[in-house]
Amino acid sequence: MLTQEQIERYREDGFILVENVFDSETIAGLRRATDQLVERSRTIAANDDIFDLDPSHTAADPRVRRIKNPTSHHDAYDAAMRTPRLLDLIAALLGPDLRFDHSKLNFKPPSGGAAVEWHQDWAFYPHTNDGILAVGVMLDDCTVDNGPLLAVPGSHKGPVWDHHADGHFCGALNPAETDLDYSSAQALTGPAGSVTIHHVRTVHGSTENRSDSLRRLLLFSYAATDAWPLMGSHDHRDNSLAGFDDKILRGKPTLTPRLEAVPVRVPLPRPVREGSIYENQMPVEGRSFGKVAAS
Repeated sequence: MLTQEQIERYREDGFILVENVFDSETIAGLRRATDQLVERSRTIAANDDIFDLDPSHTAADPRVRRIKNPTSHHDAYDAAMRTPRLLDLIAALLGPDLRFDHSKLNFKPPSGGAAVEWHQDWAFYPHTNDGILAVGVMLDDCTVDNGPLLAVPGSHKGPVWDHHADGHFCGALNPAETDLDYSSAQALTGPAGSVTIHHVRTVHGSTENRSDSLRRLLLFSYAATDAWPLMGSHDHRDNSLAGFDDKILRGKPTLTPRLEAVPVRVPLPRPVREGSIYENQMPVEGRSFGKVAAS
């Protein structure tokens, strides 16, 4: 369980890092599953429902930026998302009634890997309340040099910033148009098996990988069961109530959303570059982390 100090730190900063949540055997299994999927990517030449590819991707040298919805593609990811110890940590922050929202696996290969510009997850999928967070499972040791998640302390307490460029949603904010102190951003680093946990409104991003080591981060998003999506919900394959309730991990379904006075911006008009965040952010103005590879 989280300590009271960790809970208070999450409330104050909007993020925490917890080491040794997953043992070495589980991490090894997740790496094997990842290697298997990367091997499959050799057979495709363009982004699809599973893979977001780096522009340099080839069959001979597969370069995957993201695996989309990995929990749908291998049992190892699904089992990790349901790990009781992990759910205990989430329940300490969101309460006993939990729903799984979505997953993704981001890659940063050695001496490369696209940067992710500053953004708030909340800008992509506003809900009736902000009882939502993301967990990042480190499949590799994460250092200050290989593109760790960077988070701005206390930014979850402020507004939802404009994530538009040229009138279209782009999934990134322009730092020059905010009053945030980006120099205060903290790098969330740790050994493989550690997890990051950040609030849905926390401003965060990541640099390119400047090291010679691979960095893979498996991301799970969870919500309180009474947080209902306003728009931007991820897994569109089943929009039925039964499909929605099937994602409940703990607690009971509810037809009574909890309504809170939280700031909301609608992520419309849709991005000029549809796809993952890497595509969305192509038109970004005021980059913090350098140019994102074109595609």
